[in-house]
Amino acid sequence: MDDFEGLLNRERSAVERFVRYRVPEIADAEDILQETYLAAFRAFPNLRDKAAFKGWLLQIARSKCNDWFRAKANLTELPLDSVPETELIYGPMGIIHAGVEDAMERLRDRDKQILYLYYWKELSQADIARRLNIPLGTVKSRLHTARRNFKEYYPYSTEKPKGENMKKLPELLPDYTVEPSDRPPFPVKWEELPGWFLVPKPGEGLTWAMYDLPSRQYSNVYDMSVTGKARVHGIDGVEVTVRDTARVGPVRVPERKFIVQLTDTHCRYLATVRKEDGVTNYITFLDGEEFMSVWGLGRDNCGNETDLTPRGLLRREGNTVTGHAEKPDIVGRCTVNIAGRSYDTVCVMDLELEAKGVATEQFLDKNGRTILWRRYNRDDWAIDRYKKSWTEQLPDNGRLIINGKTFVHWYDCITDYIL
Repeated sequence: MDDFEGLLNRERSAVERFVRYRVPEIADAEDILQETYLAAFRAFPNLRDKAAFKGWLLQIARSKCNDWFRAKANLTELPLDSVPETELIYGPMGIIHAGVEDAMERLRDRDKQILYLYYWKELSQADIARRLNIPLGTVKSRLHTARRNFKEYYPYSTEKPKGENMKKLPELLPDYTVEPSDRPPFPVKWEELPGWFLVPKPGEGLTWAMYDLPSRQYSNVYDMSVTGKARVHGIDGVEVTVRDTARVGPVRVPERKFIVQLTDTHCRYLATVRKEDGVTNYITFLDGEEFMSVWGLGRDNCGNETDLTPRGLLRREGNTVTGHAEKPDIVGRCTVNIAGRSYDTVCVMDLELEAKGVATEQFLDKNGRTILWRRYNRDDWAIDRYKKSWTEQLPDNGRLIINGKTFVHWYDCITDYIL
């Protein structure tokens, strides 16, 4: 069975990521992995095409995960009366209008149950069928009926106005100031897609722009929207479509797509879709370094945590930053004055790519939305490409000293949230 050991060692990381995405409890995931490896070992002599080993092994893992979910789905009803009221108002769908709670209270328990599982717990219809031990067709029928009944009781329109355009961002970055505050930083629920500012929930849309410094001229403007539900290797997420509407320069990618997942605790990328020479290429979280080096966030791509509190791993005094953190950390509280408005914010710094020469500042308001985002390059970042240090290229731009090294302010981003 030497062939089995060699193939398993080559594909072990992929199957581990697959199982841990589906089963977050570490002990349960380890049990499922051991059952997968044992079942694969026993069945390996019957595998005719060894080139299909990865897909074959993932299918065994998927079956073992499904067995685990079936074992967990013994209860046929949910104790809805025990669901905290605050979870109905401040759940994964964000702060919900009180009319939702009123409408939910007027529904039958069966309607409440199916809506709660589908919208608040964000379970797929197949997962609901397993959890309630009912046919998938019954889930679809109940969900259709519950939506119709909810619409009768909900006092506000659920339809979006047709033809509503996204706000137009200015060609020049508005003047702004950032004033440090002595008040303690506040915790924040940060559900934005890292690096793209959109909250990845059905119906969401956003426009944002990159502004070069010191010219303050925009170089890119992106229109983003959540264009539907998606599933990658059995993991539920949403599809995000990005359109570059105002690229300044010779290179432009008119449209790109991501598959992302937002849970109660994390936001992460599941896949990216790109076209090369007319061929659509899907790169997922199981594709190792090709995916992780660009889209991976956190250990094993666990994603960015959505609940941000100051952890004290990074310390900032003026323009000097010290410390190390694999995750973004809140380093202070600031008032950002921009576009004629003032925003009470926390400053979140991300040094995950510090070793590669990149650092960012992100100013979030109490809603967890970005007011201003700023990127800094270490003085020697990509010097082989640019042939000059960044202090030479941008001598008048701002500086940060991060763990004794100079970082130069490169560009800023704002979104139509502030307009």
